[in-house]
Amino acid sequence: MEYIREVETGKIAYADFEKGRLEYLIVHDYGQENNIKADFLGLTKEIEGVDHTTMMPLQEKMVVTISTQYGCSMNCKFCDVPNVGRGINATYNDLKSQIIKAINLYPEVGATKRFNLHFARMGEPTFNFNVLKVSFDLLKIIRPFIGRSLTHPVVSTMLPKNNKRLMEFLNIWTIDLKNEVFRGNAGLQFSINSTDDTQRKYLFSGSALSIEEVSKVGKNLIDPVGRKYALNFALSDESIIDPIKIKKLFSPNKFMIKITPLHNTSSCDENNLKTTGGYNSYTPYTDIEEKLKNEGFDVLVFIPSLEEEFGKITCGNAILSEEV
Repeated sequence: MEYIREVETGKIAYADFEKGRLEYLIVHDYGQENNIKADFLGLTKEIEGVDHTTMMPLQEKMVVTISTQYGCSMNCKFCDVPNVGRGINATYNDLKSQIIKAINLYPEVGATKRFNLHFARMGEPTFNFNVLKVSFDLLKIIRPFIGRSLTHPVVSTMLPKNNKRLMEFLNIWTIDLKNEVFRGNAGLQFSINSTDDTQRKYLFSGSALSIEEVSKVGKNLIDPVGRKYALNFALSDESIIDPIKIKKLFSPNKFMIKITPLHNTSSCDENNLKTTGGYNSYTPYTDIEEKLKNEGFDVLVFIPSLEEEFGKITCGNAILSEEV
């Protein structure tokens, strides 16, 4: 069976796979000038809310997000996915099938100029080495459906402290996939959210490495080809972000900073985590963006539309969690 929910910005679906149900989606892009401020990319307009305007056709850009695990065991306070169940790794065939099923949610689209694949719907991807295996085959997998498009896979990780093979996974992703197979057209994002370890322990339920340990991981990574690695801060009203500490721990030559509002998940509501004004005003981002730029970092502020948020298409959501 396959359940499909159509929302204003795309389609979310789940289906039965080898070990149960997995959730995946396909989403339209507004075009970066409409929801991104990044001075280093020439996008200098402050985003005062994102209107639900005409979205880019999927023939121009297609964004697919798939699950790497059945549920998740990280138990982050801002995420609904742990409500689905513990993190059991999806198989290679699970991952491949999700990609194909997601593309086929719009079967009339036979080609796209740019294909983004995010390993970020359910699960912590660095636990699952099938993510690496399917990424090596990705160009071959998608070619019969959308042709030879520019392909940009992205791994987003919370950097789990109990993953003994974390560095092995990241080295394969960066050395072999990002720098070689995709010639720089692949992304790696570290979910940081705070530079204060007490706050990080709360937000990640003690499951993530300390900020100093994350710094050591970053220093041991090869220099990136193409776009730098991203340190992601989902900004809440209570976020502790120390730009001087970030500069001390991470090189601006290797890392950029991405700032987003905290997404409107049920878990955020339950734990009173929010970004007041973050969807209709640039004010929450102005000060921290300027301070980080002053420390030499490239800073990208990404703001989704309310339609994306309330359609549950953003990170941390899972429509499967509604059925638990």
